[in-house]
Amino acid sequence: MTNHTRRLPLIALFLLAFAGSLTAQTPQPLTVYAIRGPSGVGMIRLFESPPVVGGTTLRMEALGQADLMAAKFIAGEAKVGILPANMAAKIASTGKRIQIAAVTGTGMLSLLTADNAIRSITDLRGATVEVAGQGATPDYVFRRILLSKGLKADRDVRLGYALTYPEIAQSLIAGRVSTALLPEPFATMARTGNPALRQVGDIQAEWISAGGKGNFPMTVLVVDADYAKAEPANIRAVLNALKASIEWVVANPREAGVLVEKHGLGLKAPVVTAAIPRSNYVFIPAGEARPSLEALFAAFLQFTPASIGGSLPADNFYLGF
Repeated sequence: MTNHTRRLPLIALFLLAFAGSLTAQTPQPLTVYAIRGPSGVGMIRLFESPPVVGGTTLRMEALGQADLMAAKFIAGEAKVGILPANMAAKIASTGKRIQIAAVTGTGMLSLLTADNAIRSITDLRGATVEVAGQGATPDYVFRRILLSKGLKADRDVRLGYALTYPEIAQSLIAGRVSTALLPEPFATMARTGNPALRQVGDIQAEWISAGGKGNFPMTVLVVDADYAKAEPANIRAVLNALKASIEWVVANPREAGVLVEKHGLGLKAPVVTAAIPRSNYVFIPAGEARPSLEALFAAFLQFTPASIGGSLPADNFYLGF
């Protein structure tokens, strides 16, 4: 074997080690997960102009539904993403180390009807109300409000759960459903398609009257607690970028609508544009939002304790910065 031949394995080993050191030094991009539909709207500026976080450009990915997001957090794949507040609490109750970093959307529900006999919530006795998402925030918020009016769901008021949000909107437009509880932008979609629909009361104000602490949270930004501890600067950068995106969306509904359709979040630009002023996109840090979150969790505990793990989340469920 020649000296040249003997040197080849050494050179190969050196190149492998050098390549490995480059890989170790190259920052891995952080992915922030959104959910297609209304909860992703506030994040849309990040899809259009992702900032640099941790030395690399932030990656944005929209998932089809909240269950897929939950699965990613449970599997340890997701470090940052949007979830319904109750789903985050349920995951944390299993021992998975996740934290709420901020509330990104608050109550935006409308009780719509074409029934002239229904002028207030107390007029719902004997009626059927379609409510998409059995066991989700709209369901338990509405049940709490009904109780505050002396009405019990499934006894005095029948709640229907067979339809999705888009299906309820289309059924209201077509007259197949007369009364429904809908979030934005589907409430705007329904009212645009059927001008005969009327809004009954103010669900957000009724929630406060029924014992809620401010407007109820609909969506929250969740982080992996271990990642947040190891990379606090990255999390702060994401929070700052998300806050700026939400503020931009609220100030620029027309442009935001265009971007939502462009990036495939499942909503048409005109609907998003019309709905943003009614949609309550916000950025409230976890510590500040804790009272409203715990008031919402109390409603889940009242009706189905297991839905959030049987008790209020611990102090460390709320990110401390």
